[in-house]
Amino acid sequence: MKLAAVFAFVSVSVMLGMIYQAAKQELNLRSLKTHMMQSSVEVKRKEDAIIEMKAKIQDLNKSLLPLNTKRDELEKKKKDTVKSTEDMNNNLQTCNTEKGEADKKKAGFTEDLTKVKAEHEEAKKKAQEEIQHLKQQILDRDAAICAFVDKANEEGRKMCGITEASN
Repeated sequence: MKLAAVFAFVSVSVMLGMIYQAAKQELNLRSLKTHMMQSSVEVKRKEDAIIEMKAKIQDLNKSLLPLNTKRDELEKKKKDTVKSTEDMNNNLQTCNTEKGEADKKKAGFTEDLTKVKAEHEEAKKKAQEEIQHLKQQILDRDAAICAFVDKANEEGRKMCGITEASN
């Protein structure tokens, strides 16, 4: 009987151990089930937040589309403006170079014109002197002729500028 009592005691002990293990496992399962439910709710909430964020991102991308287009247009305009500015600067340099050459030519022409004017004035002055000299010669010749002209002759008096009153 002792054996039956030990066997009964061991059987009850094993059974109690199994009940304890089953209860513990049941509590663990409930805890895991509760934790799984909480995690599932958390995952669902995060998924909803992600879907909402994706929708917001899509809306923002849609609202950014015109801005991106505008930015691209402005970048193109800027590039065109920079190219235009470079072209204008090149044209300005070309014009400045041509202006410099034209100024040099003008200075040369002005110098030549000044020389020609000076030569012209000198030639004019020489011509005036020669004219004066020739007039003086004519006057001297006329005076010499008038010395020999008959003052009684009317033509001779006209030629010499003698009036009748001086007779």
